[in-house]
Amino acid sequence: MDSSAASLLNVSPVKCNDLKHYDEPPKVSDSFLCDKQSLVPDSFKWPEKDVVPSHGELEEPLVDLKGFLLGDDQEEMHRAADTVRAACLSHGFFQVINHGVDLSLIHDAYDSIGSFFKMTLSNKLRAQKKPNSLLGHSMAHNDRFSSKLPWKETFSFGYHESSPDSVVGFFKATLGMDFEPAGKVYQKYCEEMKKLALSIMELLAISLGLDRSYYRDFFEDGCSIMRCNFYPPCQEPSLVLGTGPHCDPTSLTILHQDEVGGLEVFFNDKWYKVRPQAHALVINIGDTFAALTNGIYKSCLHRAVVNRHQERRSLAFFLCPREDKLVVPAPSLAIGGARKYPDFTWSDLLRFTQEHYRADQSTLPKFAEWFLSLQDRTLDC
Repeated sequence: MDSSAASLLNVSPVKCNDLKHYDEPPKVSDSFLCDKQSLVPDSFKWPEKDVVPSHGELEEPLVDLKGFLLGDDQEEMHRAADTVRAACLSHGFFQVINHGVDLSLIHDAYDSIGSFFKMTLSNKLRAQKKPNSLLGHSMAHNDRFSSKLPWKETFSFGYHESSPDSVVGFFKATLGMDFEPAGKVYQKYCEEMKKLALSIMELLAISLGLDRSYYRDFFEDGCSIMRCNFYPPCQEPSLVLGTGPHCDPTSLTILHQDEVGGLEVFFNDKWYKVRPQAHALVINIGDTFAALTNGIYKSCLHRAVVNRHQERRSLAFFLCPREDKLVVPAPSLAIGGARKYPDFTWSDLLRFTQEHYRADQSTLPKFAEWFLSLQDRTLDC
């Protein structure tokens, strides 16, 4: 994007859908973390249409990666690719087993961040997110939103393979030396997640009839995002959401949810629960990858509900391309040059969701509309 187009990023032709100005002070204390609280503040209440009950459990595909990762079973590889293709054509969601990530590492990841979420708010302030930043601690995303607040806390940080021990460094600088061991756990966790994500990208390429390394090469030098989620109990769970209905703007999400559960996926106009499986990892397609497939694969619409009696935790790894790489579908996925979305970079979409639009089920089409309007304005200049 040239400088004239970049200067137009402050102009938003789309409705800002509840993003607030950064000069508004946060209005949420840590009182909502108290599981004895009987009244839900209005800022946490969601519209009826967003909190409709789910319709049982989703019978999502369970993909066994063992043969694919070992590379010694062509039949298993094609079976896995076919299962992934069917899932991505319908709702963009599946789970994987025999994924190669040690379950003890997942357990350590939960344990090592647990003490942070148990700290008082005053102690967490040292890790508070800065304006326009994805990284650090957020209390109900109250730094960004003024209504329909999610009933959760998050701690987020970046990961890039070219920066050895960057995760450890972030933990030490943000949380203090006491959290250096936690940083080492998450350094390893991110390494394993990136390795798995690139393998899944190979499977996705095969499922689309592309060269196996097509997407691996595209994402290999990207900077990913890791997020630890904590959902406190709520006395009125039918009024709130841990995470509202949305599609991830990133490319691929690898999630592990604890035994409490709460993840739900929208399919055939209904919400379905995703049953927790300790040995499985949840995979969902995000908007950026949906655009890379020219809209052939669907970005998964999902939400998280909360529990009246138990806290819930989850770990989410978001794979992203390098910020300046053009998101353009392979020629074979745009027959006759027919394109559903314009060329854009990950930084363009990221800025849209951070400064202009709260991610929901319409993020990608709204972004395309907004981005094309910027290009038209640039041409008129």
